[in-house]
Order: sequence, then structure tokens, then C-alpha cells
Amino acid sequence: MSAIPLTARGAERLQAELHRLKTVERPEVINAIAEARAQGDLSENAEYDAARERQGFIEGRIQELEGTLSNAQIINPADLDVAGQAVFGAIVEIEDLESGERLTYQIVGDLEADIRANMISVSSPVARALIGRSEGDVVEVRAPAGVREYEVCSVSYE
Repeated sequence: MSAIPLTARGAERLQAELHRLKTVERPEVINAIAEARAQGDLSENAEYDAARERQGFIEGRIQELEGTLSNAQIINPADLDVAGQAVFGAIVEIEDLESGERLTYQIVGDLEADIRANMISVSSPVARALIGRSEGDVVEVRAPAGVREYEVCSVSYE
């Protein structure tokens, strides 16, 4: 498996989820299975089936998180010598040249992307257009909705 780029905040979030799954949810589902078993006939026990299904989901997610974290490459853009260019982990403020609307995005890995939190995947059309650009550059973004032009207003690193 190849390296999975993550920001420090993204890695911390995944570590916290893994910890919660192992210390809270796994013991809860084990207790739920034990209680359902104590009720007798397992062939017609919906609570037992639901608990086993939940256990399968939790164990699968634990394995997924452990695999991701073992292959994670934590990237801190503040440690890179990028001379004000937009790189992985950078926070970029852009202005839509047509509407004048300003948007701020952080370029993150695919697993961290959350548009509601203004975190866009490094593989998204906007991020691909911004990578390597500096303040004052005009970029053309080819997205499913059409071609848009943006000016890079600022680039910062956390």
C-alpha cells in the first residue's frame, strides 16, 4: 500500500476515532452480544443479529483506520520551503473573478476532505488547479459545472 497523505489534524482525528472505537464502542457491542446471548435461542434473536452486524462494522472500521494510520505520511506545510505556493495542507483564499465571491479552502488528503468544513481533496479540480500557485495568480478550474476563473488572494500554512 502506498503512502497516504494526511495533515496533522487529520491524523489526530483518525487516531481519536480509532481510540473511541477500541475503548468505547467495541466493549459496548461485546456487552450487547453477551446480553442477547443470555436471552436464549439465537436463531430468532434480532438483538443478537443486530449486535453482531454492528460488531462487524466496528471491527472493519478499526482495521481500515489502523491500515490508514500505518501508511500515513503526515505533511506539515509550515515545515516545507515552498515560498508562498499552495501545497498540500495549505489554506488558500480565492476570489471568483465572475461573481467576486471569496472562498477559503484547505487542501487536504482524500480521507480528510469535508466541503462543509472548507477542506477540499488534493485530487479535486479546484485543488489541482491551485497546487503550485501563489498569491496574485489567476487559475482556471475545469469542473463539471464548467470553467471558472479564480484569483489566489492569499496562501497560508497552519
